[in-house]
Amino acid sequence: MRQSPTRRHVLAIGAGAVTALALPSTASANGTLQPYASYWFPDSLPSGSPARGVVWRSLAAWRPEDDADLPFNQATVPLAARFAPPPVNATARAGQARVCALAAFAHTSGNPSQGSQTADHYALTHWAYLDELVFWGGSSGEGLILAPNAPVVDAAHRNGVPVLGTVFLPPVAYGGQLRWTRDLVRRGADGGFPLADKLIQVARAYGFDGWFLNAETGGGDARLGADMRDFVTYLRANGRGLRVTWYDAMAVSGDISWQNELNDHNSPFFRAADSMFLNFGWSRAGLAASAERAGRLGRSPYALWAGVDVEARGWDTPVDWDAVVPAGGPHTVSYGFYRPEWTWTSLPAGGRSPAAFHARDDRFWSGEGLDPAAPPSGPWRAPAASVADRSTLTALPFATSFNTGHGTAWYDKGKRASDTAWNHLGLQDRLPGRRWVVRTAGARPTVGFDFTDAWRGGNSLLVEGALAAPTTVELYAARLPLSGATVVELAHRTDAGSAAVRVELAVALEPGSFQYVPAGTLPAGGRGWATVRLRVGALLRCRAGATGHALGVRLTAPDGGTVRWRLGALAVHDAAPPAPARPGPVRVTASHRAGDGTAALRLAWGATRTPVRHYELHQVLPGGGRRFLGGTCGHAYYVAALRRTATEAATRVEMRAVDELYASSAPASVDFPW
Repeated sequence: MRQSPTRRHVLAIGAGAVTALALPSTASANGTLQPYASYWFPDSLPSGSPARGVVWRSLAAWRPEDDADLPFNQATVPLAARFAPPPVNATARAGQARVCALAAFAHTSGNPSQGSQTADHYALTHWAYLDELVFWGGSSGEGLILAPNAPVVDAAHRNGVPVLGTVFLPPVAYGGQLRWTRDLVRRGADGGFPLADKLIQVARAYGFDGWFLNAETGGGDARLGADMRDFVTYLRANGRGLRVTWYDAMAVSGDISWQNELNDHNSPFFRAADSMFLNFGWSRAGLAASAERAGRLGRSPYALWAGVDVEARGWDTPVDWDAVVPAGGPHTVSYGFYRPEWTWTSLPAGGRSPAAFHARDDRFWSGEGLDPAAPPSGPWRAPAASVADRSTLTALPFATSFNTGHGTAWYDKGKRASDTAWNHLGLQDRLPGRRWVVRTAGARPTVGFDFTDAWRGGNSLLVEGALAAPTTVELYAARLPLSGATVVELAHRTDAGSAAVRVELAVALEPGSFQYVPAGTLPAGGRGWATVRLRVGALLRCRAGATGHALGVRLTAPDGGTVRWRLGALAVHDAAPPAPARPGPVRVTASHRAGDGTAALRLAWGATRTPVRHYELHQVLPGGGRRFLGGTCGHAYYVAALRRTATEAATRVEMRAVDELYASSAPASVDFPW
C-alpha cells in the first residue's frame, strides 16, 4: 500500500526483520505442537532458508487431508444475520456508508490458532459498526497468503461480520518477486485458475468468507493485468458467495499505479470484485467522481472503501470526513480503516492492560465522550457518529457474561477457576454495540469493562460514579421475541466501598420507550454476587408476538453516595432447553513433555448431538477440584502447559459442551499418563 514508511515496514517485512522478531515455530515445520494460522506462497518458494520459526509452504501443494493444523483452524460459528436498529443519533445513517477494517492481530507466522496464554491481545469487540474484517498479513519473508484463525472468525460471525483472508504481493523494494504474481494467476489446461480454486478450497475448509487481494509487485504488463482481471472474475464467480475485495494498486495495464479513485485504470477490477479499497491519497472531487462512476456501472458507491490509515496516529489522524460521510447530506462512499489495532499497539510500555485497551478502543469507535447518542464534533469523527450500528439479537435464548475474549484470569459463577492470563476471541460474548448510551438527569457515571472481577469469563461490566438521579444504561438493541413465559436472569454485585444500589431491568417493548422491572436493592459495601430471576413476560404482560427492542438497566442510589456496581451476566429465555449432550470421546492426538513438569497436548473429540456454543476443558485436581484449561468452538484444542499435580501418575482432562445459556453437559474425559 502506498503511503507511510511505517506501513511499508509492517506490510512487507523481509526475512531479516522476521529473524529479529524470533517468531514462534509451527507444528508442521519441526514437530512442535503449537498450531498457528496458515500462510503460504502461491507456488514457488524464496531462495535460501526461512528464518527461525517460519515455514515456507506452497499453496499449490496444499491439500486439506495433509493439513495437520486444519482441525485447530476451522471456524464453526455460522455467519449470523443482523439488522440495523433506529440510529441512536441524528447523524448516523442506515443503508449508506459502511466500514471495512484491515487489522493485524500478529505477524504473518505468529497468529496462534486458538488464542494463547496472555491477555495482551487485540480483542476487537466493536463489530456493530463493521461490515467486513480483513485478517491482515503477508510478507516476503514468511508467506504472501494468510488465512484467518478460528477465534477471530467465530467472534466476527457471532456478530454478523464476514472475515477475509489476505493475498499480498509486495513491492519489489520489500522482497516482492513478479514470479509470485505470475504463479498466482497461472492458467490451467482448461483455461481456469488452479490457485483461485485453492483459495476457494481453503476458505471453505477453514470456514471464512473470502479474500482481500493486494497486488503491488511492479514490472507487469498488459497481459498480466488481463490475467489478473480474469483471475478475480473467476475467483468471485466460482467462490459462489465468497467475498472478493480488490485493493487499488495494480492497474489493468499491469503497472502498479495507485489511482486513489475509481477510474478507467482500475474499474475492470472493481467490476470483477465485490468491492474495492481505494488507496489513501483520495480527494473530495475524486471520491465524488468515483461514486458517480460506480452508479453508472450499476454498482453501489458504498462498495468503495476510501482508505483511512490510522496505524501511526489513531484518532489524531487528519481525515476529510465530509468527503466520505458528509454530515449534511448523503454519504459519498464507505471507508476502510487500515490498522485500527493502533488502540492496542500504541499503549505505552507497561500500560497494555485489557481495561486500558478497551477504554481506548471505545473512544476510537464511539468518540471521545463515549456516548454514541451525542458524538462529539471534533476533528475525529468516530464511526458511531456516521455509521448505523447493527445487532444480531433476534432470537431466544440469549445470554452474555460481557466476556471480551481475554483476561488475566478465568471465572466461573463468580469464583476464579484459573489464574492464567488468556485470550481466545471465539469465547467472546455478544457485547453491547453502543458504548455507552447513558440516560440521566445527573452526572454521567463511568461505564466500561473491568477485569478485576467477573461472574464468568475474564471480565464484567462496571458502572462507577455518584448517581444523583436514576440512571439508565442502555445495553442492547434487539428484536427479541417475548411472551408471557419470558424470564430474564441477572448476576450482579456491588464492590467494597460502594453505596447501596437499587437495580431495575429496562425493557423497551416499543422503540425508544423503556419499561422497568424491579430487580432488588444491593446493600452498601459489597457482599458478593447475587442472582435474580425476573418473570419479565408476565410482569410486563407480554403477549405472543411481543418484541423486545432494547435491554438495559436503571440504577438508583437510594441513600446517595458513589456506587461501584457490576453486571456479570444477563440471560433472556422462555423455557430453558435441556443441558447439552455429552461430547464424543476425547483423545490425545499428540503430546510433548517438558522438563518443568508440564506437558503440551493436542486433543480432539466428537461433536455433540445438541446445539453447542463452545466447549470447555478442565484439569481434574486431586481432591475433586477443577482448573480451567481453555475453551474453543471447534472440536480440537491445544493445551500449552498441562501442569502435573504433585506426583500423580496421570492427569484427567474433562471436556464439556456449553450451550447458549452456559449450561454444561456431563463431561467426557481422557487421562494423560505421566
